[in-house]
Formats: sequence, structure tokens, C-alpha cells
Amino acid sequence: MRIEMAGEAQRPERVSEDFAAATPEALVLLDGSSSPSAMESGCEHGTAWYARRLGVHLLARLVDRPDRTMAQCLSDAIAETASLHGARCDLAHPNTPAAMVVAVRRRGAALQYLVLGDSLLVLDRFGSIAVIGDNQPFPAGEQLRREVQATTPGSPERMTLHMRYALAVRAARNTGHGPWIAAALPKAADYAETGSVPLSELRALAVLSDGASRYVERFDLGGWPEAMKLLDERGPAELLRRVREVEATDTACARWPRGKARDDATVLYARL
Repeated sequence: MRIEMAGEAQRPERVSEDFAAATPEALVLLDGSSSPSAMESGCEHGTAWYARRLGVHLLARLVDRPDRTMAQCLSDAIAETASLHGARCDLAHPNTPAAMVVAVRRRGAALQYLVLGDSLLVLDRFGSIAVIGDNQPFPAGEQLRREVQATTPGSPERMTLHMRYALAVRAARNTGHGPWIAAALPKAADYAETGSVPLSELRALAVLSDGASRYVERFDLGGWPEAMKLLDERGPAELLRRVREVEATDTACARWPRGKARDDATVLYARL
């Protein structure tokens, strides 16, 4: 694989909670699950730390353990990362650091993949586009999320509703009654979407955190065929530039309702 990547934090002064890494045979993208600043997590490390540690452990597993399935590699990486927290971190806390995960690995004549959460994997099968991801819906929280997006960014009302939504999601996730996410429970890996595609059927692939997938999913700057063409011709940095350009015209989130005016955004593009 020939891989290009670009990433940008939500704001220049903030540390991105996305993490991306790649080798010629595997790549990973993690999108850390951000929390309202007033919400305790039970962890002294934080989301960015967690995404980086989990991403490094997962990439190592993918390339070192071809005998393990993609889900087993993620399960192992979650367990290894949990062991790094130390006694002062409460891993049973519902807001313990967590992340969405996309992983890809070449194995023999096939490309294997794993997606957990709302980050996306886009496969270009010589013009036929397949989009995989956003696979942990939380119907019970959808109304709350719409209410958040209907308020003014930065307003006390939005902060109150955002906290209510965040608490509802965290009370349900990884319990069997809500979405699954990579956090401290290795069994979350069992709920990831996995599969494989013959390499002979693939021209290219892209992996995007939800801050980058706004190009198609939120701002409708083009469909996925247009997005993949842009990535091929101009690269991931240009896609991010166009996303930021649109965000700057709608800082109040009025034209395009969304939880954050800007978000951490990361793209990896690989030609097979």
C-alpha cells in the first residue's frame, strides 16, 4: 500500500484526540471519544493518551500476529492498554477514555478490515464505492442529540443538553443496551464490523474520522466518488482544507447543524 495521511486538531491550541499510524501492510485510525470538560473520567491520562496507546498496540498486533483475527488483535490491544492505566485510574467509570477504531491489514491476497464506531472506511472497488462504519447507533439518544444540535454553540442551553446527552451515552455504552466502543472491556472488539476483500478487486481505500467525513456526510461537498477522486488527485490535506473552509462559513452551526463547529479531523488514503 502507498499511504498518504493528514490530520488536524479541532483548534491549534488543542491536542488532537485522533490518532493515525501505518506500515506498508497495515494502518489504524482511532477517534477519541471527547467529553464535556466538566465531566469526570476516573482516569488521570485522558482521551488523547488513550487513543495513542491503543493505536500503537493495535498496529503492532496487526503486523506481528497474523494468526490472530482483526477482532482478536483489537481485543488484545484493549487489554494491553488497560494494563497501562495504573491503580489510580478507575476503568469501571462509565466515562473512562474510549475511542472509535478503524483498522486495515493486508494478509495474503486479501485486505482485512475492522470498524467500530462512527469513523468510516471507504473502499474503491475500481469505481464501485463501498462505505463501512458508523455501525454503533444509539436510537435512545438521537432525540437528545438533535436537541443539542438545535441550540447555539457555546450557549448555556447547549452545554446543559450536551452534558445530558453525554451522560446518557456513557451510561449505555459497552453494557449491551447501547453502543460499543473501544474502552477498557476487550469484549467490545466482538461487536466491531469485520470482513475481507480480495486485493485484486481494490484500487484504493480511505479511512476518515467523523471530523473529516463531514465533507460528504454533513456538508455534502460531493459524494464518495468525488471525495475519493479528490483524495487521489489532491491528497488528504486538500480534503481537510475544504472541510475547514466550510466550517469557517458556519461557525454558529446554523446551516449545517452539528455538535461541534469544528472537530478533530484525520484522513488516510491508500492506493493498492
